[in-house]
Amino acid sequence: MSTQSRSTSLVLGLVVAFAAAAACGRKPPVAQPGPTTTPPPATTPTAGPPPGPTTPPTPPGVPSEPAITSNPYDKMTLDEINDPARSPFKPVFFEYDSDQLNDTARQVLQENARVLKENATFIITIEGHADERGSPEYNLALGERRALATKSFLVSLGVGGDRLQTVSYGKEFPFDPGHTEEAWFQNRRAHFMVTKK
Repeated sequence: MSTQSRSTSLVLGLVVAFAAAAACGRKPPVAQPGPTTTPPPATTPTAGPPPGPTTPPTPPGVPSEPAITSNPYDKMTLDEINDPARSPFKPVFFEYDSDQLNDTARQVLQENARVLKENATFIITIEGHADERGSPEYNLALGERRALATKSFLVSLGVGGDRLQTVSYGKEFPFDPGHTEEAWFQNRRAHFMVTKK
């Protein structure tokens, strides 16, 4: 073999050796993790409560049954209903020598009208009262005007006038027998009594 061929073989061998050594010293590339996508969890349809019995629809033209409500006054006597501590009706009060309804009296009468509408069989007597000052005749007339003013306002709220009776007692039956402004105020009133239920 010629010297030149030997040199060429030697060079080629060295190149191959260096290439092999370089290849051995290099670590193989590590696969980098890519973005992981996890599949969505398997969803199973949520089971609701088992279907219950269905109410059959009301046929057209047939009214549905009204809800049954208990009326606390059905089992009460008239004396119990008219007991001031239990009565659903509140009295209205008047200023001295007046038959005019003030704002407080109108609010009370609106509530009394609601009770009357809920108890459509009630017949009411509205009593007109006055304090002790003035003559018996004058106070009878004043009590009558107070009872009529009260009735008129209730009728304006939709209560049937045939369910409302009036009477005047003037100063004959005071609610408070005292002789003070407070007692007189208590006696200037329109008072409600259920006479039929």
